[in-house]
Amino acid sequence: MTGFPPEAPRGCPLCPRLVAYRHENARREPTWFNDPAPSFGDPQARLLIAGLAPGRTGANRTGRPFTGDHAGWLLYETLLATGFARGAYEARPDDGLELVDCMVTNAVRCAPPGNKPTPEEERTCRPFLIARLDALPRLKVIVTLGDVSRRNVLRALGRPASAMPAGHGAEGRVGDLILLNSYHCSRLNTNTGRLTPEMFRQIFLRARDLIES
Repeated sequence: MTGFPPEAPRGCPLCPRLVAYRHENARREPTWFNDPAPSFGDPQARLLIAGLAPGRTGANRTGRPFTGDHAGWLLYETLLATGFARGAYEARPDDGLELVDCMVTNAVRCAPPGNKPTPEEERTCRPFLIARLDALPRLKVIVTLGDVSRRNVLRALGRPASAMPAGHGAEGRVGDLILLNSYHCSRLNTNTGRLTPEMFRQIFLRARDLIES
């Protein structure tokens, strides 16, 4: 337990560089969300998907994780195809999409410049991730999107980054939780073929098997 809530508050002041970036974005795009992006999904979820941080034109713009940028299309279409979502994903927070037995969050809740939070920002935001994990009473499986997310989740669980292997499809166990790592569903990874839609789908089929076992 951290004493922190599972979600960072609007206007969170903890990371000066990220606060300055939020204010810069708010000046440039005052209609955007421009605040810590809250987690999205089922509070009774057995599956948690953890990204690293919101994208400037994705969750920073819309206020919903992975909504409005390239990565969201592959993520939410895959969740729909594997039974972890229902409705339709239309890249906006009022599209009616619902997650089923699943929640999506980020290790760092504010968009960082260049999509790269610093290690200090990761540490500062980690109590929110710890609280988010603690607030999911039925959690069984965590899918980490990318190696930096994998390391952050392990540290939130009190384990070193070496506690499980890196790489796509790597699995590890921390107590009763199973961690399953995937390459990030970024445009770079999908455009280069490092991550294909079928590779990504297999991660969530494996997550389904682990949850039901």
